[in-house]
Amino acid sequence: MNKWTRRLELNRASAETDAGTASSLTHHYFAFLSYSHVDSAEADWLHQELERFRVPATLEGRLTANGVIPKRLTPIFRDRHELPASEDLGAEIRQALELSRCLIVLCSPAAAKSKWTNAEIDTFKRLHPDGCIIAAVIAGEPLASDIPGREDEECFPPALVAKYNRRGKPTGEKSEPLAADLREGKGGKRTGFLKVVAGILGVGLDDLVQRDHLRRQRRMALIAGASLIGMLLAIALALAAIQARDAARDQRREAEGLIEFMVGDLRQKLEPIGRLDVLDGVGSRVLAYYSKQKTSELSDAALLQRSRALSLMAKVAFQRGNLGEAQALYAEAMAGTAEAVSRSPDDPELLFQHAQNVFYVGEVARFRGLPAQSEAGYREYKRVADHLAELDADNLKYRMETLYAEENIGISLYDQHRFAEASQQFQRVLGPMEKLASLYPDKLTYQKEFANALAWAADAAASQGDFAGAIASRERELAVLSGLPSGPADTGVQRQLVLTYQPLGMLLAEQGRTDQAIDQLHRAIAAADELTPIEPGNAEWKRRAASARLELAKTLIWAGREQEARTATEAACAIIGSLPASDTSGERRSLRTDCFGMRGRLALASGASTPALTYAGQALESVRAELNEDPLRVRYRTAAIYRLIGDANQRAGDAQAAMAAWRTGLAQLPGNVAERPREMFERAELLRRLGRAEEARPISAKLESIGYRNAKQ
Repeated sequence: MNKWTRRLELNRASAETDAGTASSLTHHYFAFLSYSHVDSAEADWLHQELERFRVPATLEGRLTANGVIPKRLTPIFRDRHELPASEDLGAEIRQALELSRCLIVLCSPAAAKSKWTNAEIDTFKRLHPDGCIIAAVIAGEPLASDIPGREDEECFPPALVAKYNRRGKPTGEKSEPLAADLREGKGGKRTGFLKVVAGILGVGLDDLVQRDHLRRQRRMALIAGASLIGMLLAIALALAAIQARDAARDQRREAEGLIEFMVGDLRQKLEPIGRLDVLDGVGSRVLAYYSKQKTSELSDAALLQRSRALSLMAKVAFQRGNLGEAQALYAEAMAGTAEAVSRSPDDPELLFQHAQNVFYVGEVARFRGLPAQSEAGYREYKRVADHLAELDADNLKYRMETLYAEENIGISLYDQHRFAEASQQFQRVLGPMEKLASLYPDKLTYQKEFANALAWAADAAASQGDFAGAIASRERELAVLSGLPSGPADTGVQRQLVLTYQPLGMLLAEQGRTDQAIDQLHRAIAAADELTPIEPGNAEWKRRAASARLELAKTLIWAGREQEARTATEAACAIIGSLPASDTSGERRSLRTDCFGMRGRLALASGASTPALTYAGQALESVRAELNEDPLRVRYRTAAIYRLIGDANQRAGDAQAAMAAWRTGLAQLPGNVAERPREMFERAELLRRLGRAEEARPISAKLESIGYRNAKQ
């Protein structure tokens, strides 16, 4: 045994102190517990053990150098708060040290570095030069600072090993503190604790250990007798527990069967009719059931059910425009299915469910205007889908997952203006999807996905100037959708019709086929208006209705039908104003910007330059605050607003302000990026207004060669 851990012999001589020191006061605390707040857990344990300790009856009342031995070691003073920032310990701490019989120091590397622990030891030694100080070692190594290379292991604060004279003054010499070792593997925590108690009482350790041993023996005898009685009682309780377990198991099976119905059959019945409120309640109740259980202890089936409930609630949040909430819920659902897949990596059903969550994580990123992040999510979705297809090559559902993934990658490429690559992705899936749709005409999923692939192929074609191909794809898409049931029976088809009529109308307008364009846009509005009453809380459907009206207004202005355009604009702006604040989608902000922009164009068309400038300024403020983080899209939209500002200033007779606005607008446009025709038009218009006709001429020639007639001037 090391010298510093020698047996505690705590006979104390009476201290010679000056008048006014602690010895002239009645001790109020049996001990002051000093420690670094890093060691709060150990302090909690020691404090509780000391105040819970019952002094052996044979020792009670004995007089020692530390005073009369009590029944209980209470109270023990312990500072539970961080000490103040000043250099002073504070009156409360100093008084507690003054009124304490002993000082117990929890020794650790943290305590050795704590200036407050050191200050408490110093103060106690000055107040009680011959006082009882016990070093309780919980970590580190005593006197390690004397060993080269092990200085960081020192656990004794400097004041603990400093020698003080009988007047409480440091002498500059070192002393060896009396210590009790509480470290694991160093003689036993119980023995170390008894050393601390012996130090406080001022008795020998052997007496205390022997009495503690006898008391434990008596306690064990009582426990043995009680155990026999308890065993008989346990047998009776076990029989009751088995019955209760069987009943609980039956109840759990019944509950999980109900949950399976809620997230399975009931969801399939409610989703097509868009009852988000009911679905939200279903998901909340399922999660409430699982919240009482640890995720790590859930079975694969329960883990999968929980993830399906999370994805259900995420879908509700997504459709209501709460993208932040949707992202968090989908991420949690994905973590659950990932855990399930890690347990069974080749289980096709688990992989399928995991693939859905991976997809939606990428999908939410896309709607938040993060195309690169969405591409990464879609490519991970493709990896999982490919593994699915490898496991069961004949399963059409898994084969469709690989086609969806290819299509989604194309969408993310399209969002990044990589139109040629996107077009290749869409063409890669069109053939297989068309084949599946023709082989299974009654399979609505295949019909709708084929129509969706045609829509993206149309957008990719239009972005590269192939208007004929784009219009042909849109018309094929419309033909597919027109043969499917829509309306309240299947809101998904109805929504897709809105997203077909509107872009088809825009394509026709860009070709100069105004009357046909207006007809298609009216169809889009009618289809959107049929959706809204089904579920008034669905923010996406309201956005669709507002967007279709704004596109109609743009086409009507180009056709010279300003009053009709004004009516459509105000109707759209009213819908946008009714969107809930919880709708955090970038599209909501974009629609608000478009509302201001359309009002500005209408004011300019009627010759009112001042209102036009006011609305244009509001549009500019709105576009700067758009939550959509797609930099390319926002830059072109910003350039269009500056063009409007310049046009309004020119109408007001301020040529200098007009030129400044147009230059700012042109500076917004990116270089070295593929541009869609409408974006090429924006560049050409700004160049012409700035008098740079030579630069605009090849762009205009390109637009003319593809038959572009812009309807959004």
